[in-house]
Parts: sequence; structure tokens; C-alpha cells
Amino acid sequence: MRIAMWSGPRNLSTAMMYSFGARKDFSVMDEPFYAAYLAKSGADHPMRDDVLNSQPTDPTDVAAQCAARVATPHLYMKHMPHHMLEGFPLEWAQDCVNVHLIRHPARVIASYAAKREAPTLEDIGFVQQHALYEKLGGIVIDSTDIRARPEHMLRALCDAIDLPFDPAMLSWPAGPRAEDGIWAAHWYGAVHQSTGFAGAEGETPVLTSCQNPLLEMALPIYKSLLSEAI
Repeated sequence: MRIAMWSGPRNLSTAMMYSFGARKDFSVMDEPFYAAYLAKSGADHPMRDDVLNSQPTDPTDVAAQCAARVATPHLYMKHMPHHMLEGFPLEWAQDCVNVHLIRHPARVIASYAAKREAPTLEDIGFVQQHALYEKLGGIVIDSTDIRARPEHMLRALCDAIDLPFDPAMLSWPAGPRAEDGIWAAHWYGAVHQSTGFAGAEGETPVLTSCQNPLLEMALPIYKSLLSEAI
């Protein structure tokens, strides 16, 4: 089985990668199109030069990696929808189990802004994720539900994709992973301190007046995807 997990930033995506990576029957890949996205878009992200030097920047080469055989029975790929720019090959995803991990945009915006100022709709990926869902189909799951009931929701996800549940998915050792992208030094601080899924989330954060227009654009897209969630 090859799982393509599509998720915007600040969305439990790294914890989910660690969860599947804790299984002995899975290999994992961390955002393989990141450097290709930066190279083509010109986006100014933290550690940009380091990312560009750490991965292939030709999207065709990346697509070949995503379709290549791995040593384990299964492969889990963490992907960001906004990395898939127009013209990037997507045929490889047709042979994957596509899962779409979502989170309330107010939580995404507040978390993202703490790491990189003034996020845009392009940065948080809701438009691109909805487009990918319409094109590829697949399973939708909300990260808030996972944090509230990790074992229940992971069992539900495994059932939905016809994969036996493994209790190893509920915990992992603290610290970085060999599979982490080089950008982990900037983005993964909290998850590196974790040994499992954090508890249920609190109240939805109140955003600033500058952030509210972004919330208003993203919220209808989130609600549309949420209506399809398991």
C-alpha cells in the first residue's frame, strides 16, 4: 500500500507521519516536492537554500521517487497540497490511497503565524487541497478528531483504507527522525518533544483583525471538506 497523505501546514501532519513511521511495515517520506515547489514558485520560506540543496528540484524526478519500490510492504508519504504547482506530475498519486488531513483554519492560521508572519491563502493550502480532493478522491479526516480520540480515529482510518490497525501507531520516541526533512529544525520543535498525540484541542483561537479575512476565505473550503470526513 502507498498512502499519499495530503495536509496543509500546522495540521498534525508530522505527528501522523511519526505515527505511521512507528509501524515496522511502513517507510515514510517527508514532503518530497518541497524543494521543487520552492524552485519553481520562488517562495521565500525559512531555510529556503537548505531545502533546495537537500532534495531534487525537478518535479519529474520527485514523482519517480514517489512511484519507486521501497523495502517495506507499505509507504507513507506526507505531502502538502500547495507544493503541487501547475504542471507538476500527479499520475503517481492515482495508484495511491489518498487521504486528506484537515484542520480548522483558525487553528492553522494561528499556528502558522507563530512560525512565519502573515500567511496567505496560498500558504495554508485549503484551495489546493480541495482541488486535489475533487481530482483524486479519497478519505478525509480531521486532525481535531484525531487529537481528541487517537486510537478510535486511527482505527477508523485503518478500517477505511483496509489496513490492519497497529497499536505502535499511538506512540513514538521523542526527538527527530532520520526521515525528517531538513526544515525540521525550524518547524518540528513541538513534535520532537512529543511521544504521542497531544490531548484534545481547546477553544478555537481568536485571530487578529488582519488574519480574519484569511479565515473567511478558508472557512467555507474547510467546511466543505469536513462534510466528507470519516
